[in-house]
Amino acid sequence: MRHNKHHASLGVTREHRAAMLSNLAVSLIEHGRIKTTLTKAKALRPFVEKVITKAKKAAVATEKKDKLHLRRLALRDVRDEAAIASLFDEKCKEFANRPGGYTRIYKLSQQRRGDAAEMALIEFIKGDDVGYKKSKGRKAAKPAKASAPAEEAPAAAAPAASA
Repeated sequence: MRHNKHHASLGVTREHRAAMLSNLAVSLIEHGRIKTTLTKAKALRPFVEKVITKAKKAAVATEKKDKLHLRRLALRDVRDEAAIASLFDEKCKEFANRPGGYTRIYKLSQQRRGDAAEMALIEFIKGDDVGYKKSKGRKAAKPAKASAPAEEAPAAAAPAASA
């Protein structure tokens, strides 16, 4: 059975994919925003959000061994001590009140010149950002404008019927 086996392979081996995602995560943690292909950005999002969740759990952990364990688990994925230290010590405070969804992906209109790959911008969301409001559905048509043409239409049809 191949349950839970789907992920973006990115056209490389498993080891290369892990190294690529690790390097992209380090760049995102250091700079806050990076430009990459849309496929890599979509693969990076769950990868980096799991690391941020580990940092948040370490921030609220009471025992030192739990904090160290979570930091080592994150180091297993990201493989850069400076980036992990920055994330666990400083940046996890920004996401303390946020229940997930720490990154945002913007599609860029231009494509890469060499291979026409779709480009995207992935960035961290600020902790106080509320995002977009959910729509309540389609807006109702304005009754004043909808009723005026409806009255004129039968009047125009009446002379044609009597002729």
